[in-house]
Amino acid sequence: MKRIYSAASLIEATHYANVLESHGIPAQLRNTSLGGAVGELPFVETWPQVWVPDEQEMHAKRVLQSMLSAGAAVAPAWRCDRCGELIEGQFEECWRCAGASRPAP
Repeated sequence: MKRIYSAASLIEATHYANVLESHGIPAQLRNTSLGGAVGELPFVETWPQVWVPDEQEMHAKRVLQSMLSAGAAVAPAWRCDRCGELIEGQFEECWRCAGASRPAP
């Protein structure tokens, strides 16, 4: 097994493990309950970790890198055609109109 990621929060580590699992890569979470040892151990050593089988390491790293780089490109804000509300770019539907979709470019 190879450690491919350490996260400051269990939520983040779990999300990354779930992403890997959805791509068919078996992932294990480790260090999920070491937070209480901070002070006795270096804080980075207590962070939750994501581990994958040795033969899946490179594929797992590519999947996570692709996910992280895709998240960096957020679409620009858009205005709802129905009510005129300004919606942040990461959203595809208007919150005010209960589901009016982003207009096509």
